[in-house]
Amino acid sequence: MSAGSQELLKSFDHLPETEKREVASEIIRRTFALDRDQLDEKQLTALYAEFADDDRELAGEGTEDYVRGLVGEDAR
Repeated sequence: MSAGSQELLKSFDHLPETEKREVASEIIRRTFALDRDQLDEKQLTALYAEFADDDRELAGEGTEDYVRGLVGEDAR
């Protein structure tokens, strides 16, 4: 790690907790922006499709849990 990076981390350690979270979030956002810039259109399309599939699966699971909860309430 470079001296500049080490100095940045030392400064980060002295920040209040709320500012640490804000700075960390911004660093993560910028890191993902860099990664996104390096992906080609085909890779992005595949990632979006994968995320959409995952989202549909999670939504289905959430709906199933909700229905089970309703059935449980009706049984009481």
